[in-house]
Amino acid sequence: MKILRFIIYGLMGWCLEIFWTGIGSLLSGDMAMHAWTSMWMFLIYGLAIFMEPIHNVIRHWPILIRGGIYAILILVVEFCTGSILRLIIGACPWYYDKGITIAGITRLDYAPFWFIAGLLFEKLHDELVKLHQITSQSTIQ
Repeated sequence: MKILRFIIYGLMGWCLEIFWTGIGSLLSGDMAMHAWTSMWMFLIYGLAIFMEPIHNVIRHWPILIRGGIYAILILVVEFCTGSILRLIIGACPWYYDKGITIAGITRLDYAPFWFIAGLLFEKLHDELVKLHQITSQSTIQ
């Protein structure tokens, strides 16, 4: 089940990124709404599976604290994975040249968006757990 959830998180991340870059294109005047991502991003978004235990611990905490924790964790993972890819393959799939950035790898002013993304992945995790429970019960009967 963990591999399936990794795949679902990777696909969800891709979809969110395509939506985000497409909206960005539209706001920049591109009526075709060109959108993009990188194959690497599937693996990076799949890493959300490692946030599941954190979600399980903080699930009853106030939404502002949970979202803040997710935003910070995502920014840290973004910086680490971007730095590792830059070191290993010589490039990072994304580069921030605007906003408040760290080495063009992490954009701190995106924290509110990562706050929301973290809460979306939290809801997705809950739904995947429910789905697993339903399918487990139906195979037992």
